[in-house]
Amino acid sequence: MPKIAKELSAIEVKRLAHPGHGHNALVPVGGVAGLLLQIKPNGARSWILRTMVGTKRRDLGLGAYPEITLSMARDLARDTKAKIKSGIDPLEERKAAQSALIAAQRRGLTFSDAVERYLDAKMDAHSNAKHRAQWGSTLRSYAIPTLGPMLVQDIAVQDVLRTLEPIWQTKTETASRLRGRIEAVLSWATVAGHRTGDNPASWKGNLKELLPAPEKVAKKGNQPAIQIADIQRWMADLRGRSGNSNRALEFAALTACRSQEVRGARWEEIDLEAALWVIPASRMKMDREHRVPLTRDAVALLEALPRFPDVDLVFPAPRGGELSDMALSASMRRIHKAEVEAGRDGYLDRVSKRPAVPHGLRSTFRDWVAEYTHFPGDMAEVALAHRVGNAVEAAYRRGDMVEKRRAMMTAWQDFVSGKGDSAFRNDGKGRGNKVVGLKR
Repeated sequence: MPKIAKELSAIEVKRLAHPGHGHNALVPVGGVAGLLLQIKPNGARSWILRTMVGTKRRDLGLGAYPEITLSMARDLARDTKAKIKSGIDPLEERKAAQSALIAAQRRGLTFSDAVERYLDAKMDAHSNAKHRAQWGSTLRSYAIPTLGPMLVQDIAVQDVLRTLEPIWQTKTETASRLRGRIEAVLSWATVAGHRTGDNPASWKGNLKELLPAPEKVAKKGNQPAIQIADIQRWMADLRGRSGNSNRALEFAALTACRSQEVRGARWEEIDLEAALWVIPASRMKMDREHRVPLTRDAVALLEALPRFPDVDLVFPAPRGGELSDMALSASMRRIHKAEVEAGRDGYLDRVSKRPAVPHGLRSTFRDWVAEYTHFPGDMAEVALAHRVGNAVEAAYRRGDMVEKRRAMMTAWQDFVSGKGDSAFRNDGKGRGNKVVGLKR
């Protein structure tokens, strides 16, 4: 009958020491047959279970002491013996678990890393530098804070919803693009072997059932615009203020261009003699060159701006670089606040009753074209650099159409400046000071 080891207490195990000669010492601790404390000459200790696995005697490691206490070691030894009795080889089981872990780690990729690897792999497909920057910026600004640390294989529909919902109603266009970009990154991760299953960011049959359609939300969330009846008073208030952000805002109003196009304007793009501003495709939302006819007031504004050595930006920020979008928004808020403090309503959107924002100036211009003039709607859409029919857009890009748009922008300039509608008469030809298209 095999000798049964004395069942040592935790204190007795703690006091065990290497005898000082030979190799590793193995001390039976009792409680479970074959449970040994291995003590190395350097004092390191670990648990060993010496037992039969099938027809072979094995020494199975159970972990280091004191991380694994005596009580824990006995429990592990009992569990291991129970597995052996049921036909499981603990060593083979451990190898399989380690292989699975290694495979999972190789597949494991955080969303942050997936974004960077996707951009590295796909950016060559995007020739527009601005588009490439926007791709990364949108993901880093809105998706990385919530999805960044997560493994792509663990991202579920609810995680994508958690990312999109905060901006779906207020920044619908951005949110819709963000969804598509998350979908693209996760699709890449699936093909690259880092995740399996359906794409949680897909729209059809997935998020479409949980979020309102972007086009329906966008109708409710148009950018607050200055009312046509207020635009002349607003322009007078604006022109009474100094500062580069105010001049950029005025230039945006006169040209009906987007804030980002104005803030990034460079002198090399502007021909003051020809009164023409040519915005390269790399800076345009639609990735197409946009020609902007400049009115007398717009040219005068540009000519009055200070020029700085080695600075090509038309509206540089005080500390260098481009003005921020917030700079123009802050200018509009200050104008509105001054009106309110003077006891007036300020500059509110007619529908939402929210204070107007810079982007809303484009809506004011479009409403003016529709309600106050007979200028063609397609001409206004081209002036706004919106995508219209290819044939229409091609026609309006020819030189003579630019001059017709110049007439429209001149009429707009005179309207916002309060120079008097009575000065305009529709002679159908747009000659001299007679501007084609004004409604009587």
